[in-house]
Amino acid sequence: MKRLFAVIAVLIVATGVGRAGEPKSDTSHGDKMIARYFEAETKRLTATSLADIKTLDDWKERKTEYRRQLFEMLALDPLPKKTPLKPVVTGTVDHDEFRVDNLHFQSRPGLYVTGNLYIPKKRKGKLPTILYVCGHGRVKKDGISYGNKTHYQHHGAWFARNGYACLIIDTLQLGEIEGIHHGTYNHDMWWWNARGYSSAAVEAWNCIRALDYLETRPEVDASRFGVTGRSGGGAYSWWIAALDERIKVAVPVAGIASLRNHVVDGCVEGHCDCMYQLNTYGWDFPMVAALVAPRPLLISNTDKDRIFPLDGVVDVYFKTRRIYELHGELDKIGLQICEGPHKDTQELRVHAFHWFNKFLKGEDPLIETTAVKLFEPEQLKVFDKLPADEKNTKIQETFAARAETHEVPNSEQAWQKQRSDWLAALKEKSFRGWPTELANLDLKEVMNATSGGVQLTAYDFTSQENIRLRLYLAHRAGLKRSDLDLVVLNSLDEKGWQEFLTTMRPAFGKQLEGLQLPDADRQSFEQAAKMFATFKWAMAYVAPRGIGPTAWDRSERKRTQIRRRFMLLGQTRDSMRVWDVRRAVQALRAADDMQDTQLWMQGQREMAGVTLYASLFEPKVYRLDLWNLSKSHRDGPIFLNVLRYLDVPQAVAMATENSQVRIYQDDEASWQFAQQTAEKLGWDKKQLQVRKLPMQDDSKK
Repeated sequence: MKRLFAVIAVLIVATGVGRAGEPKSDTSHGDKMIARYFEAETKRLTATSLADIKTLDDWKERKTEYRRQLFEMLALDPLPKKTPLKPVVTGTVDHDEFRVDNLHFQSRPGLYVTGNLYIPKKRKGKLPTILYVCGHGRVKKDGISYGNKTHYQHHGAWFARNGYACLIIDTLQLGEIEGIHHGTYNHDMWWWNARGYSSAAVEAWNCIRALDYLETRPEVDASRFGVTGRSGGGAYSWWIAALDERIKVAVPVAGIASLRNHVVDGCVEGHCDCMYQLNTYGWDFPMVAALVAPRPLLISNTDKDRIFPLDGVVDVYFKTRRIYELHGELDKIGLQICEGPHKDTQELRVHAFHWFNKFLKGEDPLIETTAVKLFEPEQLKVFDKLPADEKNTKIQETFAARAETHEVPNSEQAWQKQRSDWLAALKEKSFRGWPTELANLDLKEVMNATSGGVQLTAYDFTSQENIRLRLYLAHRAGLKRSDLDLVVLNSLDEKGWQEFLTTMRPAFGKQLEGLQLPDADRQSFEQAAKMFATFKWAMAYVAPRGIGPTAWDRSERKRTQIRRRFMLLGQTRDSMRVWDVRRAVQALRAADDMQDTQLWMQGQREMAGVTLYASLFEPKVYRLDLWNLSKSHRDGPIFLNVLRYLDVPQAVAMATENSQVRIYQDDEASWQFAQQTAEKLGWDKKQLQVRKLPMQDDSKK
């Protein structure tokens, strides 16, 4: 009977009956809602950026922690072990005024960094040295990548002709060994967020190790390091200058703008993942820039750059300038704006050269030579044959450490500590973007109708500022809610939303007007009505943000960029859907005579994981029914950093302690951790059950 009870309870959303029509609704409503949301969240983070810094003592007190946070957001906390670099010079190119060493080193075993070191022939003593980091300048012939170092060779040549050593290093994606920068941008690798990984992390680490390598060169004065680069190289200039104080002078070119530019104005859509730290702590970009203070910093840009807009560049400058002012070092921060688009212009270079001459050499000579390309890409190539042991092409799999294999706790005390640690990590690292204060639910009944023996009520509620959702509640007509035995909250994905409409349309088509309705399925409704007539149950339904009534743009490209915006706010789409489900629970309990009704929760596919996590933060959830729950967060749901601490089986164990959990899936082995934990700690065997999925009727697929 209990098995029948469970199967009937999930009948409405689990059968997949009927033909799903064109997904709902008023798409423009969802687009407007999410746009307002992004604007409000961006404004909130921007307002707090550096707002607590009033005095120099404030800055000194917080600077170390800010830098630690940046290391963490770049997957560098704890700092990886500095393994032997194993540098190799594979060849030399000769010029009348300088030579170029073609070289590689390993920033981690198998993670190769290819580069060209430009060294002037005429020199007295050790040289001031520039680390030049490259933007997205692909150089590829006949399927062979020569590295973006060859695209930017004119910078290295100019520095060498003017008394500097200059190391130009390839980037991960556009180097001689071609890795991946665009994991979330166009490879659907959302698990990067869950792993706490961004390709920016590899670029930052390679820069740190490049300085380590330069310190070994006898020609180099390690007390006079500078860094520059444009576009992507501008961003990497920020990473290394903020993280490593061995950099004494920095000139990032076209590499930074405001959070508002990226999120609200849409500049994120023009940038790959290498431009962003995983924004766990909700930073605006002046936070990065401020970490360079009080070392000499020139922020350089053109006035018509579409992906680094002028207003954002100026905003970053003035907020960073205030930190320099606290140090009494205003002469060490500059803003250079030249006319032009997003392009490597001569004007930008001249000002950068002047800045380095001033602060690394104490000179201000007339700049007479121009930066020109002198070599063919083939001359600057490092490898004749790519190394078989390279890890560049798959470094995303190992760079950010994930949680160690979890052992089943051997005591109640060990379990409580582990559970407490996991919950703390989730709150601080994965769900930090949740509102710190609960908004008024503003729960309003907007529809109440009876048909076919079923009563359907709809409520609107506020999940958080600018996110207004609808909760539907169905039960037997005439049944007092105080007489209900239980209520089941169904968290719907898009398929589940269509199934809900399919089921309810035969009786409530008129009340659901305004939604784009799929074909009705009377049989499905009759089955639901029979269930309600038999049991004193209510079924509640919520479609979290971006699903159903609040669906946003349905093009794959736009949806991708919306998901990336969430990360820039220190959130993910899925983490905020967990919040929506939590608020739906609170709305349900706030409804008339529902406060003490036994609560079940149910979700399918990715919403199974969303439902699971929502239950961890809401009290008195009696039972969870989770259909096709993913075995790992690699497959979703995606929360920032979650795989650094736990995976789905550990969350199931936490839920099992307080709720009966029913997992409908054909693979029982995936849930051994939770099963063994329950057995070891003596929990009731009814708490966790893994059940095979019911047979589907092929005629209804």
